[in-house]
Amino acid sequence: MKVVAFVGHKGVGKTRLICELIPVLRARGYRVGTAKHVSPEVEPDAPGTDTHRHRLAGAERVLLYSERHAALFWDHGGTGVPDFLEKFLGDLDIVILEGFKGGPYPKIEVYRTGEPLAGKIPVAAVVSSRPVVVPDGVRLIPPDPEAIADFIETEIPGVAPG
Repeated sequence: MKVVAFVGHKGVGKTRLICELIPVLRARGYRVGTAKHVSPEVEPDAPGTDTHRHRLAGAERVLLYSERHAALFWDHGGTGVPDFLEKFLGDLDIVILEGFKGGPYPKIEVYRTGEPLAGKIPVAAVVSSRPVVVPDGVRLIPPDPEAIADFIETEIPGVAPG
């Protein structure tokens, strides 16, 4: 499994770029999953819903299920993202993270304006349509999903299971 994090300042287009990249990777035959980092204050289960009320009542796990979708809610108590990726996404070929700039995975910065993260945190590449100064060894890639897919295929290492 290859894991790569797309990082960058708020509003630079990380989500849009990821959504353009996924079908390119799928067309190349990869099974793709994603994980999005959110603030601990974000409640993924809407307050007032039945599932949220079940959790507040003390259920350790709550499964929201329909014939089309499912979601499992629980408070994990600090389990690290590598454990979750292996347990829930480990059977996929490529996992794209949005955020997780402090995580242990290779990072691709999506850059538009302002101070780049490259140089402050380790990044493998910077995606930008604008001129930007990047540290030595950091690739500059145009915001083209095919070029980004090429980079992921050739430059992002796989992560051994377990």
